[in-house]
Amino acid sequence: MRAGTLVFALLLIMPTISGCITDIIDSGFENDQVTGPDTELVIVTYDVSGLTDSMLAEFENQTGFEVTLIKLGDAGSILDHLLQHKGAQSADLALGLDNTYLQTAIDAGVLVEHLAQVENLSDSALEPYDGPLAVPFDQGWICLNYDTDKVDGENLTIPISLWDLTQEEWRGRVVVPSPATSSPGRAFMTTTTDYFSNDGDNSTEWTDWWSAMSDNDLIITSGWSEAYETHYTGGYGEWTDGHIGDAYLTVSYCHSPGVEAYFGGNWTHSAALDLDGASFHQVEYVAAIDGGNLIAASAFIEYLTSESVNANMPIENYMYPALDGMDLPEPDGYRYHSIVPTTSADVSMSTIAVEMDDWISDWNAAVL
Repeated sequence: MRAGTLVFALLLIMPTISGCITDIIDSGFENDQVTGPDTELVIVTYDVSGLTDSMLAEFENQTGFEVTLIKLGDAGSILDHLLQHKGAQSADLALGLDNTYLQTAIDAGVLVEHLAQVENLSDSALEPYDGPLAVPFDQGWICLNYDTDKVDGENLTIPISLWDLTQEEWRGRVVVPSPATSSPGRAFMTTTTDYFSNDGDNSTEWTDWWSAMSDNDLIITSGWSEAYETHYTGGYGEWTDGHIGDAYLTVSYCHSPGVEAYFGGNWTHSAALDLDGASFHQVEYVAAIDGGNLIAASAFIEYLTSESVNANMPIENYMYPALDGMDLPEPDGYRYHSIVPTTSADVSMSTIAVEMDDWISDWNAAVL
C-alpha cells in the first residue's frame, strides 16, 4: 500500500484514540520511518499479566490494528530476541524491558524514536531513563520479603543488615532467583554491588557476601516464581501444589505483601524489609523496534500510558502506574501493606550495561 493511501486509511480507523498520533502520521512517513504490515502490531514481551484480552481487544477496536503477541520467558529473553533479529525484526514493539536491560538495547541500536506524545509521567518513573527511545509504563521496588509468622523477633530476628542473613539462624532459610535467569534476581544482585560499596567496610566486597550466603545454604532458583511460590513460606505459594516452604525470606517486590493482602481479603503474613540501600527501583518500558511498524507501535504506547489504562497496572500487572498522581489502590490493604523503601540502590543504567557481564561472572564464581 502506498504511503498516502495508508495515511488516509489510518486517519479513518483511529478517531477514538488521542489525536497526537494522527497529527504526526505525515511526519513519520516523510522520514520513511514506517515499515511492516499496514494494520498489524506484533508485540514481543514476557507473560505480562497486564496485557489482558479485554485490554488488547479495546485497543484493536479503537485503532483497527490487529495485535499479535510473541511471549517469551522474561525481560532478558526480550533483549535476546531483539539482538538476534537486529536488521530483520519480526516484531514492532518491545514491552517489558526494564532498567537493567534497556541501556544494552539502546546501545545495540535495536530501538527507534517513537511518535507518541506521552504526558504526565511521574518523576520516579523517569528517574532511570527520560529519552525518546522508550517510555515507562509501570514501576516498583524490588526488596526482600519475609514471613512475619517465622521472623517474629523471637524465633528469628528481623535482619537489620544483609550480613545478618549469613548467621547460623538463617541457614537454608533464604531463597533468591538467579541473576543470570531472572529479572528480579538481576536487580537484587545489582543492588548488592552498590550496598556493599557503601557499607563502610572496605575490607569486603559484594561477592564476599554472596560467598558467605552460599556457605549458609542459600537456595537459588531459576526464576521468581519458583522462589516465591515453591520455597517462600510467606506468600500464596503455601496454597499451591508442590509448595516446599523451606525459606522464610525471599527476593520480591516491596509491594508484594500488598498484593497478597488485596487478593486475600486484607490478610497477609508477609512483609517487606526496608534496609537502607538494599532495594532496587525497577521501571519497565515499552519501546518501538527499529524496522517495525512505527505508527502501530506509537499508537499502543499512547494507549498503554493513557490514564484509563495505566491506572489499572496495580490490579492487572501488580505494579505501580507510571503516571503522576497515581498510586496503589487502598481497598483490602493493598497500599497499607506496601512500602516505598527509604533508600534504594543508586546504580545508573550505563553502569549496569557496562558491568553486568562481569557481575554475572563474579556472582557465579562466588556462589559455586
